[in-house]
Amino acid sequence: MKASFQKYILNFKQASGTSRGVLHTKETFFLKLVENDKIGIGECGLFRGLSCDDRTDYEDKLNWLCENIHQNKEFLLEELMEYPSIQFGLEQALLLLKSENMFELFSSKFTKSQDAININGLIWMGSEAFMKQQISDKLEAGFSTIKMKIGAIDFETELSLLKSIRKDFSSKEIELRVDANGAFKPNETLEKLKRLADFEIHSIEQPIKQGQINEMADLCLKTPLPIALDEELIGIFDVTKKQELLQIINPQYIILKPSLVGGFKGSEEWINLAEKQQIGWWITSALESNIGLNAIAQWTYILGNKMPQGLGTGGLFTNNFDCPLEVENGHLKYNNLKNWKFNL
Repeated sequence: MKASFQKYILNFKQASGTSRGVLHTKETFFLKLVENDKIGIGECGLFRGLSCDDRTDYEDKLNWLCENIHQNKEFLLEELMEYPSIQFGLEQALLLLKSENMFELFSSKFTKSQDAININGLIWMGSEAFMKQQISDKLEAGFSTIKMKIGAIDFETELSLLKSIRKDFSSKEIELRVDANGAFKPNETLEKLKRLADFEIHSIEQPIKQGQINEMADLCLKTPLPIALDEELIGIFDVTKKQELLQIINPQYIILKPSLVGGFKGSEEWINLAEKQQIGWWITSALESNIGLNAIAQWTYILGNKMPQGLGTGGLFTNNFDCPLEVENGHLKYNNLKNWKFNL
């Protein structure tokens, strides 16, 4: 088996705002495995400023993997423990190397175009007019779950946007989720949660910055609306420490981004621990190209979670790869009539 990798810069169609700043480009890496004329491609979706493997030796570790690709999978995944996005890229590439179809990791009704995945429509931060337009577009496109990023513009303006949705749509018609990306200060958060609860919000992701475990535990105990941990899960590799975190904070939900928490294996560890505590969960992509999104979508489908998932649509970038994934009426589906165009 031979392995190589290539860096690729994804360009946003328009600058996308989060509480961590405005994104114009997204760096990613593609791992390529070749064995007996078969090819396996995996995306190592490094997320600068968020991934725990955003390190100066990242490409050195990719080189190490390529040099040691003859070692067994378990050894490699263990050695890559602190590089979750590389773990995920390796998992994808190995699965595709064994697949009969170039980009089918898990055969299912989804990959056979017989079923689809319910997803939320994501509202990016920006001016009030820009956010209103996105909300209108998502509702028109048939989304029944809207996820709005909050915490960057004025809180009163954000509340007014939520109020405008609730004026026209009840919680039975449109599910509203919000994502603060850790933007709130602990001493003001509970009051803000109370005000958000007036709009029958399904959940809020990561209201305060990760690492404030006792404060987060207190919030989860007192909150008037469900709290979902997101960034809080990043950088925790040991199963015992994962269990400790969930037992201390006891959140209502956890959100899993395979590129950030150790791919399929790392995500499934979190799921198993969460279910033992009756903690809900769903899957979210993390601005991968269509290569990574395809892998996440196929895996998500076979998990059988019927909640709306936080999967991207592949439409954010000008230089993404054509693929069978498409969005219809708020669902991500795999259209086998469309072909892949992946050439690097």
